[in-house]
Amino acid sequence: MVIKIHQVASTENAFRYNEKKVKEGVAVFFQSKNTLSVNPFMYDEQHRLKNLLDIEKLNTRVKNKCLHISFNPSTEDYLKLGDKIIREEIDNMMQHMGYGNQPYFVYKHKDLERVHFHIVSTRVDLQTGKKIKDNYEKQKMQKFIKSLEEKYQFTQKETPEQSNFRFSAKSRNYKQNLENLFKHLNGLNEITSKEMYDQALKIFNIEIKKSGRGHVILVCDENGNPIRYPIRLSHFKEKPKFYLSENQEKSLGKKEKEYRQEQKPTFDKFQLAQLARDLNRLVERSQQPKIKNKTNQIQKQKKYRKRW
Repeated sequence: MVIKIHQVASTENAFRYNEKKVKEGVAVFFQSKNTLSVNPFMYDEQHRLKNLLDIEKLNTRVKNKCLHISFNPSTEDYLKLGDKIIREEIDNMMQHMGYGNQPYFVYKHKDLERVHFHIVSTRVDLQTGKKIKDNYEKQKMQKFIKSLEEKYQFTQKETPEQSNFRFSAKSRNYKQNLENLFKHLNGLNEITSKEMYDQALKIFNIEIKKSGRGHVILVCDENGNPIRYPIRLSHFKEKPKFYLSENQEKSLGKKEKEYRQEQKPTFDKFQLAQLARDLNRLVERSQQPKIKNKTNQIQKQKKYRKRW
């Protein structure tokens, strides 16, 4: 069982994202609590959003107002629990995290290989107008996950996720794979300028653009149009070189700055294309054992069926 708290500043953006998935037919309305109407899904999108935005007007000083959680059971966990128990446990989770009395919407997504759920609410307290305390939020969530695993006897599978540098609108482990890509590119001595780094990223359909005082990461299609919501560069632990913060730039020595200025932005597109091909080949090779394991499991199942 994996439950993630997404760092999203805008409640409306998180809400619109899930509503869009419903319109596209890859998600459905699953549950709602503490809303203005008994069944808000009978009304239009604006009516549902009003439940959250009206509360946030009580305190405009709160910066990160959005609470966006994804509830990700494995295929085995989902079959064991079913929708009814998952509804109950999402309610228990919200109560445990201190949001049990808040209005929230739950969406059931089917756009990945497995079913998962998204919960959207607001961090501004419905009754007091103050921000609900989020101290030790991750630790609290880990305690809840552990209690679920003990309650339903979930089995933890130690299968580390493989990197996948073929980014698309439906890519899984999006942020982790981006950090792995940055780590690979950061280690290449051949990339000696910001321009070269940008060209390398474009091969993987990734762009970095200026946004306010910082930068955002975008996944684009072949025409350069964004196909996923951007993530701020400040949210990444492994950051691309040549995109340092102001404080990091100030801490650079004079020799390092002079060296960077001397580097000419020359790059070889063929060389970068080879780099992309080699990285993706590494991914394919690392995924081959998984495929073999799956075929072995299928063969064992067939033998087992023949016996009976």
